[in-house]
Amino acid sequence: MKKDAEKEVDEKSLIQRRHLRGLSEDSSLFQEFFEDVSEEEDLFQEMRRVKEEREYLEREIERLKSRIMSLSEELSRLKSPPQVVGTVVEVLEGGRVIVSTPGGPTFVVRVSKYVPFEGLTRGTKVSMTRDTMTITDILPSAKDPMVGAMEVVERPQVSFEVIGGLRKQIEELKEVVELPLKRPDIFRRVGVDPPKGVLLAGPPGCGKTMLAQAIARETSATFIRLVGSELVQKYIGEGARLVRELFQLAREKAPSIVFLDELDAIAHRREDETTSADREVQRTLMQLLAEMDGFDTLGNVRIIGATNRPEVLDRAILRPGRIDRVIWIPLPDETGREEILKIYLKRMNLSRDVNMERLVHLTDGFSGADIKALCTEAGMMAIRRRRYKVRMKDFQDAVLKIKDSGDVFTSIGKGRLGDAPAGMYR
Repeated sequence: MKKDAEKEVDEKSLIQRRHLRGLSEDSSLFQEFFEDVSEEEDLFQEMRRVKEEREYLEREIERLKSRIMSLSEELSRLKSPPQVVGTVVEVLEGGRVIVSTPGGPTFVVRVSKYVPFEGLTRGTKVSMTRDTMTITDILPSAKDPMVGAMEVVERPQVSFEVIGGLRKQIEELKEVVELPLKRPDIFRRVGVDPPKGVLLAGPPGCGKTMLAQAIARETSATFIRLVGSELVQKYIGEGARLVRELFQLAREKAPSIVFLDELDAIAHRREDETTSADREVQRTLMQLLAEMDGFDTLGNVRIIGATNRPEVLDRAILRPGRIDRVIWIPLPDETGREEILKIYLKRMNLSRDVNMERLVHLTDGFSGADIKALCTEAGMMAIRRRRYKVRMKDFQDAVLKIKDSGDVFTSIGKGRLGDAPAGMYR
């Protein structure tokens, strides 16, 4: 209708313009015409302004209606009575579930039709109405952020090709960890259970952590890494709770590998005389033992522990069924040192006078970490001397500097740490 009015105004103006051509500018009709045109333009502008204002008000009404609806829903939620939180104990036939509540009583309850029945399993947290005790929702399992941070999201970059001097240990680790994760059918056909855990024991810097990262890469399993001291918490029961949530995460992310570095921090041998702090560590150890060999099967979860103090570990954690295999990671021998040197030297710009046999002899008693530090220090020597190639003299000076500064920690106890204690390892 407005478009028709605008069209009528335009046609009237056109007729008036045609009639005006025969009039002079001084005539009264000419002046009257321009006054009419000016008045019509003002009316047209006012009509456009009113139209835009109406459109704005219509949009505002729609926005306010949506806001009112949202507030009404929020008000309904606030008026709803509080619900009871429970834990599923057992799922029965006929749509019934046994649920335990924090207060102690256990109920046989029904499940709302809006809740997926297949999502209810033992240990699932649910919310129930207070009057009919009907399950209305499945609650998400709350995990400590610290436990979530232990999961290594990115695939480890370390492979077995960059680990030298540990061929026998690598094969044994593949047999214990990689084979059960990749080919569980072999163990089922033979009729035996695959090993659950393995302990990597040996001097510092010999490649225990690198082995764990490499096996996680080879199996494409979820890699969960933590240091034993992270489980020692300030408050009573916190360490045990972290262990429980850690293994729950490992089961959810299966196949997975749990790497417990510095295991001696929580698996220290128990003594008769203890302090309150020692008792809390023992509670954490008890929970760890229960998770490793309890009623809840680990499934496709493998445990790798690492320590450089195996003599202080509690005997309970070393028994078969928890730690099924102990792999000793010794200081590299002559062949091992040569393999490690080749790995690090192939990336370096070396002079022709660098002698591999001489380097192997100079690094007697060095661990893998010591050899890496030696190569880095030799490169720094060349940089200080304004050269782009590393010479044999740089390696010789680097050996002297490292030994003088006491960086070769493992060589101090070579006879004590380099060989496995007699009668302790399987």
